[in-house]
Amino acid sequence: MSSYAYPNPQAIFYQQYEAVRRDEVVGILLALFLGSFGIHHFYLRRTGLGILYLCFCWTAIPGILGFIECFFMPGRVREFNAIQAAGIAAALGIPAPIWGQPVSMTPVAQIEAMHACPHCHQTNPPSAHFCSGCGGAL
Repeated sequence: MSSYAYPNPQAIFYQQYEAVRRDEVVGILLALFLGSFGIHHFYLRRTGLGILYLCFCWTAIPGILGFIECFFMPGRVREFNAIQAAGIAAALGIPAPIWGQPVSMTPVAQIEAMHACPHCHQTNPPSAHFCSGCGGAL
């Protein structure tokens, strides 16, 4: 193995996850105070519903629905965050972390679990089918 420092995939995961995760309290407050305009839907990237609420913001219906939806926002935010985490983990080729569980592998063990490409000797995650360096089959 070369002296190249391998990035820790879990550190990359948490860095990317923190950039896209949403906060439950913010979601509740947006639904409660700006629910008439559908801002809580835009917050969770549900643009279609947000536009629908904007179209009918002059009626009382979106305001009433926004008040009711503030009680459902914690679950929706958790679901949004879980989907984001699964997508990031899949893109990195690592299993999605189970929240509340300790990480089982240390960074050194993760590097040791990775395997080198027989063609270019690029180190790849154990679940990879193709080399990230040369694209050859592993």
